[in-house]
Amino acid sequence: MFLKNVIVGTAGHIDHGKTTLIKALTGRDTDRLKEEKERGISIELGFTWFDLPSGRRAGIVDVPGHEKFIKNMLAGVAGIDVVILVIAADEGVMPQTKEHLNILTLLQVKRGIIALTKKDMVDEEWLELVTEQVREEVQGTFLEEARIIPVSSTKGHGLEDLINEIDNIADSTEERKNEGIFRLPIDRVFTISGFGTIVTGTLISGSISEGDKIEILPQRIAARVRTVQVHEASVKTAYAGQRVALNIANVKVEEIERGNILSNPETMVSTMMLDARIEMLKDSERSIDNRDRLRLYHGTSEVMCRVVLLDRDELGPGENAFVQLRLEEQIACQKDDRFVIRTYSPMITIAGGTVLDSNPPKRKRFREEVIEELKIKEKGSPEDIVEQYISNQSTKYPERKDIIKMTGNMKESYFDSLIAQLVQKQRVVEFKLGDDNYILHNSFLKELESRISDTLEIFHKKSPLKIGISKEELKSKTMDNIKQKLADALFTYYSSNNIIKLENHYVSLKDFKIEFNKLQQQIKDYLVKKFCVNKFNPPKLADILAEKKYNENQLKMVFDALVEANAIIKAGEDIYFAQEAYDEAVQMVKNYIKEHKAIELGQFRDLLGTSRKYAMALLDYFDQMKITKRVEDKRILF
Repeated sequence: MFLKNVIVGTAGHIDHGKTTLIKALTGRDTDRLKEEKERGISIELGFTWFDLPSGRRAGIVDVPGHEKFIKNMLAGVAGIDVVILVIAADEGVMPQTKEHLNILTLLQVKRGIIALTKKDMVDEEWLELVTEQVREEVQGTFLEEARIIPVSSTKGHGLEDLINEIDNIADSTEERKNEGIFRLPIDRVFTISGFGTIVTGTLISGSISEGDKIEILPQRIAARVRTVQVHEASVKTAYAGQRVALNIANVKVEEIERGNILSNPETMVSTMMLDARIEMLKDSERSIDNRDRLRLYHGTSEVMCRVVLLDRDELGPGENAFVQLRLEEQIACQKDDRFVIRTYSPMITIAGGTVLDSNPPKRKRFREEVIEELKIKEKGSPEDIVEQYISNQSTKYPERKDIIKMTGNMKESYFDSLIAQLVQKQRVVEFKLGDDNYILHNSFLKELESRISDTLEIFHKKSPLKIGISKEELKSKTMDNIKQKLADALFTYYSSNNIIKLENHYVSLKDFKIEFNKLQQQIKDYLVKKFCVNKFNPPKLADILAEKKYNENQLKMVFDALVEANAIIKAGEDIYFAQEAYDEAVQMVKNYIKEHKAIELGQFRDLLGTSRKYAMALLDYFDQMKITKRVEDKRILF
């Protein structure tokens, strides 16, 4: 599938005729500021368009050539498909020609044309010399095979040839994918009376339609698209690769600025750190030392950053290395995004690079495991990258939506196919809990299993007569910052894998059994007998302890074990029944209600031959256990 729309950007030294060439191609002047017209130089970005012979529409981004406005130039070249490197025939290659070419190379622009402007101002011999010089200068760059087309913007010479070459390049350039998330780096923000806030930019992925909800990053401002324009024409939907103007609701013009990014809600994160590989220019005028303070240009944004070199102390010209960029302001980016690095002062382009992780942890230097991780993020397959992210983040119990967000702009169906492969290979486990979907790495689950088993083993040794530890206590000892429903799902997972045993709200090791020693068995028999003899008029624990037949601590330990095991049933505050008596009472109330439709408190009391206190406690407990249900002053079966 090839381009229906193409974004063409200009580049080149000041006063080499970029704006004049664009006017000759389109009939429009891209210099819109009063100062630009008075000084005869471009300061801000200019935008226009024209139609190619094939019917494609070419959006034009005209960038300033002066070294003071490189920041604006960088904002303009984000998202271009084809560059026209403009070189004046009467001057040849100049300093900003080289810097612009370096920037385009660092951003990995793939296709371009070289326009030798002002050909009418030189003779043929000079034109040949300049052409030869230009060819030498672009050796080893993406423009080394590019056509060099002499043109005269004032006389029209060579313009048709230039237009046809743009069309030819567009014909061999693949169209940007529309199924990814919507991303629009903002290069202009302004307001129009009666309309409100307008933003413009090149749509680098996805699509956007009227009425869509969007998010402005890094501020995380929720907004909505009122209207969409492409080249000043209203459209319902704009697609990747188009120059777009959006009228957005619910946001004031002073709340946003160039460098912000528009995206689908909850699909990107703001960050203060990036893991990346940096590549130094071969002809860089300086090296990078660890923790140097430099300028980062990403999309249409500029922020200051510290460069932390992860495996060395200095990065020299022509070298490359893994780094962590620690930013002074938040930005929003994605894996594989390109960026440019310039010095703080004087501002000189020295390097570029690729984002490997858009929201990493703080890295320690000279760690082999960190370098290995970044190698996978750089060269690994999508499956490797997704698995590594899940492995690193499993301690935080990541959700599917967050993993998609952090592992790059991939289609959800493709992501789900990767997860299915990882599940099949038993590398990850997916926990689908209603609307929430958690994915954890198997290595983490093994570590958590060991932690749970060790905790249970210690607990059983300390409390051998307890049926197990409560789920809540086990969760607090082994799982940090986890939602209860996921903790419950993990307990079920380990139970199904025969690691633990679940009994009501208690957890024990799979093979754990309460074993009474000789004395404890005697106490157990003694207690059960006490409660069975007086089955519906049971004794109080305090009265049993007062007999002082056994050590108080030992007796209470055995008593608690019997209650946990439901051998003695707690029906109310300080009211306990032997399980045998409780089961008999349940059967009696069921039989009575089946025969008489309902039972009252007094009838149940007389049926058991007990006091009102004990009868009431049992009926209330039956209600809790959903055996009976109270209707006014009677009970019926639940």
